[in-house]
Amino acid sequence: MLARALAEVLAPRHEISAAGHAAADITDAAGIAGAIEAAQPDAVINAAAFTDVDACESQAELAFRVNTEGPRNVAVACKQFGVPMMHISTDYVFDGEKREPYTEDDEPRPLSVYGRSKLEGEQEVQKNLERSWIVRICGVFGPYRKNFVSLVAELGRKGQPLRIVKDQRLAPTYTFDAALGIEQILERGAHGVYHLTNQGFTTRVAYTEEILCQAGFADVAVIPISSEETKRPAPRPTNSQLENASLKRQGIARLPPWQGAIRRYLNQLAHGT
Repeated sequence: MLARALAEVLAPRHEISAAGHAAADITDAAGIAGAIEAAQPDAVINAAAFTDVDACESQAELAFRVNTEGPRNVAVACKQFGVPMMHISTDYVFDGEKREPYTEDDEPRPLSVYGRSKLEGEQEVQKNLERSWIVRICGVFGPYRKNFVSLVAELGRKGQPLRIVKDQRLAPTYTFDAALGIEQILERGAHGVYHLTNQGFTTRVAYTEEILCQAGFADVAVIPISSEETKRPAPRPTNSQLENASLKRQGIARLPPWQGAIRRYLNQLAHGT
């Protein structure tokens, strides 16, 4: 989802070599090194991950192979060929216990297998490649894959009540906005850790209500429930608010508010783009 948005956003101004799993399997160290050597890029963006948070709990070996060993393989190859690397990570590296938004300087304490595997992936990149950016995003939505916004709009169209977790806060992020932010970090940002989200924070319930309202289904009932009631295999951080402190320090423009991003995405859906 993010990888395709990156290719579309960056292509008009940059030469893009977008490699899918078949062409560049990050769990294959020799294969990924060969792909980077053949492409001779100015920079590598690793957006590949095992992102099914609940499935990671029962498939931990696969989660760590993809989310930890994979980024290490990319970082080692990038160091071999003198190429900087950007690695896409997640708010799930935090435990959600902090009351305020998390900054890049806060200590990660992941709750789930997914979060631990992603954090260890970050650490492998930083350990093996000095010229690297770690970019954490949150609540991603956009075309090319089902996501929270498209699911809420689809269920709203059916008119059925929605049971939504009431005790989680987040910073929703639109893939096309994130892609523009990534371009700015690549071009202007010092190496290091960045939080990249659309501006503004919200609860899951308020987020759902905004989606329904913009999609024309404001009369659909939203029933608040606790996280415990969902009985999901993987625990979620209650606070996934990410403060974009590194962007401020680097003088890089922050992304626009999440409400407008939803409007633009729903317009994409309506026009089949």
